[in-house]
Amino acid sequence: MKITFNGAAKTVTGSCHLIETDDVKFLLDCGLFQGKDEVEELNRRFSFEPEEIDFVILSHGHLDHCGRLPLLVKRGFRGRIFATKGTIDIARLILMDAAQVMEENLKTENRRRLREGLPLKELLYTLDDVFDVFDFFVPVKYCEWQEVKGIRFRLKDAGHILCSSFIELEIEGRRVLFSGDVGAKGKPLIKEPEVPEKSDVVLIETTYGDREHKSYEESVKEFEEAVLETFKRGGVVLIPTFALERAQDVIYLLKKMYEEGKLPKCKVFVDSPLAISITRVFKRHRECLRENVRSRDIFDFPYLEFTRTVEESKRINEYRGVGVIIAGNGMCTGGRILHHLKHRLWDKRNSIIFVGYQAEGTLGREIVEGAKKVKIFNEKVAVKAKVYTINGFSSHAGRSELFNWLKGGVKENSRVFLVHGEERAANSFAALVRSRLNLQPAIPELFSSFNL
Repeated sequence: MKITFNGAAKTVTGSCHLIETDDVKFLLDCGLFQGKDEVEELNRRFSFEPEEIDFVILSHGHLDHCGRLPLLVKRGFRGRIFATKGTIDIARLILMDAAQVMEENLKTENRRRLREGLPLKELLYTLDDVFDVFDFFVPVKYCEWQEVKGIRFRLKDAGHILCSSFIELEIEGRRVLFSGDVGAKGKPLIKEPEVPEKSDVVLIETTYGDREHKSYEESVKEFEEAVLETFKRGGVVLIPTFALERAQDVIYLLKKMYEEGKLPKCKVFVDSPLAISITRVFKRHRECLRENVRSRDIFDFPYLEFTRTVEESKRINEYRGVGVIIAGNGMCTGGRILHHLKHRLWDKRNSIIFVGYQAEGTLGREIVEGAKKVKIFNEKVAVKAKVYTINGFSSHAGRSELFNWLKGGVKENSRVFLVHGEERAANSFAALVRSRLNLQPAIPELFSSFNL
């Protein structure tokens, strides 16, 4: 058995791991690289020929885990893509949105390049390529063993986002465990991560391998204070959110503030067509939610406004009252949040609350790290709004939770590979694993291979 790391190696994006035996080649995830400029070429590069891949097992529907599936199919893949039904529903929406955003961004970029006399760029894939992917999806239920070309596998609830999975495999007599992304405990909507079985080989994410999260309760208090302080200044709260899971958590939290009488009269705009559509997926897949919220209308309240069209989004710029704007994308690398930042980031009455991870090279990371001015649509904008970073809402497990999950899945001599984390986080987590479990984890380089 050989594993080649085609993404999420010393970085948190591009999850894609090739596993080969004498008889089969398959992928764990096929995600998009995000962040820095150089990821464009990485997204076009595979260490394998797509037509030789027999199947893909998809852990969940985040773009950094499913975002290169259309390219895989475009280049000749004709196998099956296994995932939970909820993940398939989410991935369809995520991929369609990604293709549309890519096309819009490329039009803008190519107009600029044309003026500068530079060669034009080509799309990674189109919306038609995304539609081609849908024929290859195969829904799989949690905990039911599947067998494909001698490989046995099953999916278990990773507690990360709606219907997310970690993957347990049996390959050539050995047990292999792939974490996908492990969820944090204590979230209001999503179930707790299941416990893995002992495995010979473990690939585990390390997004927050070097730090703990605040407790959810502390984060809720900090969030409420940030909103109310902004309203006292007569301002608007901007919340860049990932359309999947984080947006729903924030809507649910604001609904609870309303029900408890904590939220003054205001407007709460959900300015993300994708988040609106995914909220409907949450309602369709209540089986993946905690039991105490399955039967409730967990998202609707009087102050809430869903703005799907561009015209509705533009009208928000004219709003002068106190309010909250929830818009994508979560790292401020594109989407409607950029327009809202351009119109409101320079006003000290306003606030921006980051409730998710900000990768290196993103606009969100610049703001979090204290930039005084940032470039938005080739225009410099002063950062005068108050900036809050609240990490207790993360859908990723913190350092201790991640370690405890790993501890449940390793043996005395397990081979452990640390993926999906920046190098600093992976190194820190590796030191913890060495000292506490007496294992020697590897931190693979991009496109490196290991024979096992």
